[in-house]
Amino acid sequence: MFKYTVKRILYFFPTLIAISFLAFGLSKCTPGDPSKPSPPLSESKAATANYENDYLRRAESFGLIGPTFYFELTSSAYPDTLHKIIQKDKRENWKTLISHYGNWEQISIYKNAIQATQIKLYEVPDSIGSESIKKIRKELSFLPILSKDKVITSRINKILKVYKDTPKLKKYLEKEIAILENSYEGVKGNPTTIQLYIPTIYWYGLGNQYHNWITNFIVGDFGISYKTLRPVASEIKDAIFWTFVMMLLSIMVAYLTAIPLGVFSAKNRGLRFDKIITLILFVFYSLPTFWVATMLVVFFTTPEYGAWTNIFSSIGLGDLPSDAPFWNRFWETSSHLILPVFCICYPALAFISRQMRGGMINVIQKDYIRTAKAKGLDGSQVIWRHAFRNSLFPIITLFANVFPAILAGSVVIEVIFNIPGMGKLTLDSIFEQNYPVVFAILMLAAVMTMVGMLVADLLYAVADPRVSFVNNSK
Repeated sequence: MFKYTVKRILYFFPTLIAISFLAFGLSKCTPGDPSKPSPPLSESKAATANYENDYLRRAESFGLIGPTFYFELTSSAYPDTLHKIIQKDKRENWKTLISHYGNWEQISIYKNAIQATQIKLYEVPDSIGSESIKKIRKELSFLPILSKDKVITSRINKILKVYKDTPKLKKYLEKEIAILENSYEGVKGNPTTIQLYIPTIYWYGLGNQYHNWITNFIVGDFGISYKTLRPVASEIKDAIFWTFVMMLLSIMVAYLTAIPLGVFSAKNRGLRFDKIITLILFVFYSLPTFWVATMLVVFFTTPEYGAWTNIFSSIGLGDLPSDAPFWNRFWETSSHLILPVFCICYPALAFISRQMRGGMINVIQKDYIRTAKAKGLDGSQVIWRHAFRNSLFPIITLFANVFPAILAGSVVIEVIFNIPGMGKLTLDSIFEQNYPVVFAILMLAAVMTMVGMLVADLLYAVADPRVSFVNNSK
């Protein structure tokens, strides 16, 4: 069994790598630019420099510096240095221009001309014409994020008009304005679109965003939250405790209740007990979890409909301070978890019970069960000693699915009951576009699913010693 366990764990790695490709790829497709700080309050050189430094610092903290992957399959029109343009909107603009014209060499001249003109503007005294400087600076700020020819031409013409209407600017900007105008004409006049159809591969090595992300993930570093700027691991650590508490309680209650119910239903097949239990469980299974949770909150946590309705504690986990006595906090929290745990476990309870009943009915019809009864063994001995263990296989198989299903179901429950667990954290992170948290939870859910599958396989051997994971083909 040891060799089998090691083998299965080794099989996890390709699966995790495939899931990591999916999670990381989706994270690169998300909208917005998390690195973008608040816009500068002024157009001064110092404010602009601070903005760019803040952008760079945020991009570094979010792991958005460097090439995306180990290699890149693209057209030869695109250079292997585009990743060095840190600001996302500018980088995407230059990629769009390349897709229109090719000729990165000429486009880079145009790019440098914009930057040189922006820098030169800081040397122009306000006395020359502060309004003119502001207008030119405004138009220049748009050029790095524009890709349509008509729009770019319009912006450049506006710059030229302001420049010509302010003769004193000629002393400072004559060279830069000339290069800017000519560089864009060079972009349009010298297209090399043929390069767009020539494929090429760029190799970047280990210094890429995916490699840094996956290696950090393995050691427990899940990145930085876009929303709070806290480590994602810290936020998940705060939430995962309550989710696991509810999951473990739900699984325990579901299995410890469902298995005896399934066994007794099978034992009393067709009798009144079986019919009543079947009806109740089918009703439970058909009721939407969110509706049941909402009804329980409305009718059993408030005195609005009478004192008898105020049976359970309200939503949340209580408001006792952290320095309160342990047992006081324990009982306070436990009282708040009764309804959430019930809402999470009752669908699993109903399903597992039905599977257990079906498995038992199938087993008790076997010849060896009839033989045991013919030998005069007590009915309870036949059921629990001979039939029970052999009927556990469907239930064990379900374990691998129940684990992630309960995790998924906890999303709704945690939101309704305001439990600060992983489900609520996931939903909040989606609405806030806090993608490092979302994809970290996705990876953890994948890991838990595979762990559940491994545990299920090992439980097969525990339930039936005849099950062997050793290859006996030789």
